[in-house]
Amino acid sequence: MLLLLLFCIASYTVSAQQTFTNPLLDYGPDPYSTYYNGYYYYTHTMQDRLVLLKTKNLADLRNAEKKTIWIAPKNTNYSAEIWAPEFHFLNGKWYVYFAADNGSNETHRMYVLENSSKDPMKGEFIFRGKIAAQTDKWAIDGNVFTYKKQLYMIWSGWEGDQNGQQNIYIAKMKSPTQIKGDRVLISSPTKPWELFGALHDDINPAQVNVNEGPQFLQHDKKVFIVFSASGCWTDNYSLGLLTFTGKDNLLEALAWKKSEQPILSQSDKTKVYAPGHNSFFKSPNGKEDWILYHANSNPGEGCGFKRSPRIQKVIWDKDGNPTIGEPVSSGTALAIPAMQ
Repeated sequence: MLLLLLFCIASYTVSAQQTFTNPLLDYGPDPYSTYYNGYYYYTHTMQDRLVLLKTKNLADLRNAEKKTIWIAPKNTNYSAEIWAPEFHFLNGKWYVYFAADNGSNETHRMYVLENSSKDPMKGEFIFRGKIAAQTDKWAIDGNVFTYKKQLYMIWSGWEGDQNGQQNIYIAKMKSPTQIKGDRVLISSPTKPWELFGALHDDINPAQVNVNEGPQFLQHDKKVFIVFSASGCWTDNYSLGLLTFTGKDNLLEALAWKKSEQPILSQSDKTKVYAPGHNSFFKSPNGKEDWILYHANSNPGEGCGFKRSPRIQKVIWDKDGNPTIGEPVSSGTALAIPAMQ
């Protein structure tokens, strides 16, 4: 009888490890993960600190090892509104990029920390300062990537010093802590699905049209940027796609072509609202592509503490473009990212 009970427990454990349900956590806006040396390193916006989670299975974040690696110091230009952190392993060191301000949104800029330990849960993250283009304007949601041995950063920013519109910019990087030259504008909100929550919106009259949360994505020889569009305070927050149609120069602004429709948007059918601010990862066996994003489970929950991280597979169509489909409903059992 005891052996039978132990067998049932073991079988249940194995079964539980083979599937998961969204959301992965109760709270987790702006989720991001990096896979390195057999582990996923996950983070999301915590407002006043940087927290890192470590796990072999990204679908099991609730049981991940967790560590606070930095708390924002008071009375600085980077004391408040710590948004959308990303961890990257570059040139043998760990870097974390994040947006922060002094308590006033108008001062938001990108900042970077560095850790020489190969395990980001160890060592010390040292503040390396602001990271900005020559124009040094309002900036959030920085994403760093390498393309053909050149390091780049993409982010959401204002053209000037007023909150008139959030655009997507790109720039080359001289090093992991320094941008080379100036920024190039590659996307502005122009299509109907990018314009929800504009200035006339009674929900948040201080806000305007939004492109934010850009993420680099490459499949075979095709290059994309997936970005968030419309106000996060609306249920119409969604993901758009930029496709690079040029040759090698990613700073060729006219070579970035925008999708006619979002590639992921709210669904009354599956009860998922305001899906956005995504990142991408591969399964542990390297054969599957997945998207990691946040969303709400009810309409009208906006940009607050209801946003939770979710994952689902990315499928590639016959032309090599990413297809996501509808956001998967909460509680739907899905197979975990393939381990072998």
